[in-house]
Amino acid sequence: MTERCFGEPDGPTGRANGQERHSSWLELFFDLAFVFATTTVSARLGPDTHITWGDALATLGLFTALWWAWIGQAFFDTRFDCDDVPQRLSVLVAMVGAGAMAVGVTEAPHTLLFPIGYLIVRGTLLALYLRVRASQAGFHWVTRIYLPGFGLGWLLWFGSLFTPVGVRPALWAIGLGVELLTPWVGRYLLRQAPVHTSHLPERIGLFTIILLGVTLTDLLDAVSDTPSASVLASAVVAFCVPASIWWVYSIFVSRGVRRDRLRGGQAYAYLHGGLGAAILLLGWGLGQSLAQVGTDAEDLPTGLRLLLAAAVGTWMVCGAGLQRITFGTVSAARLLVTVGGVTLAAVVSMTMPTPVATIVALAVVLAGYAFAISRHLTRIGQPTAPLGT
Repeated sequence: MTERCFGEPDGPTGRANGQERHSSWLELFFDLAFVFATTTVSARLGPDTHITWGDALATLGLFTALWWAWIGQAFFDTRFDCDDVPQRLSVLVAMVGAGAMAVGVTEAPHTLLFPIGYLIVRGTLLALYLRVRASQAGFHWVTRIYLPGFGLGWLLWFGSLFTPVGVRPALWAIGLGVELLTPWVGRYLLRQAPVHTSHLPERIGLFTIILLGVTLTDLLDAVSDTPSASVLASAVVAFCVPASIWWVYSIFVSRGVRRDRLRGGQAYAYLHGGLGAAILLLGWGLGQSLAQVGTDAEDLPTGLRLLLAAAVGTWMVCGAGLQRITFGTVSAARLLVTVGGVTLAAVVSMTMPTPVATIVALAVVLAGYAFAISRHLTRIGQPTAPLGT
């Protein structure tokens, strides 16, 4: 525990933006709860390859709530660098809430565990902002942005506990929408308390790695205890997909992140939300495709093919958007590669005749895309200090 911050939160970390800052042990421990939670969100879709758009949208909504619960704490930590007893206790309580969300996600909205967990996580965050308001008069304007919007969202989620099952998702969506809009509406004021330029990208990057880990888990779960040679070969090829995503992302954060353009961090974080959802659904889709190889299926359901195409396309578009944020522009070359990649991914997802052919074709498309984008980012980017060092 640091003496300088015992008893009251430290001020916004603009004072420390000139030096590297990395995730604390408390933050890393907090992440562990969300490793389990993100895995259960993916598992909610189950083994049925005949996915409906309703299933996909429900999973996206639950993932968004989970992601929002995580990133709210990340934004607080990046602005108010404190690791004292009150904050440690608050984060530990929030971890209990994350656990409740993880346990309740499979049966949501029929169980109250998921919304109760969300209320715990967001309630502890509200308490932390109230603490800032009480102890740091100079930063009341930060809490004046967050507390009303986040508080209204919290009340809507609380109200859902007393409504019929069919009404709950609507209240969750409205409450989440209010909370998502809150920092965006106040983004110009929040730029006066910019996020830490090494800490926030690292935190968001770690969550991205967690999602890639979920993808690997989906692939591993699709391999039986006694896999055939074709399943093993397909699994190795399928691994090229998350490996390609990691490759592009590692180049981006090490050479492409213009940290002076992060400002309030809203656009950077929100695009990562879309990117993360794409990775989560892509991992599930790959796992199901690999499972079909094990059953000697001759084709993939249309819904699964559409999901694969949409997930890959969303990942590529979000990547281009992140370049726009961090560089201020997207070159014609990047746009051309992105449009070509989205088109190719859609074509191979929808037209390849067998699960094996679909996996191989997607792996080739993503490996080629990773090669082209990595060279592009290396050419136009400037090396930055490696995140996590």
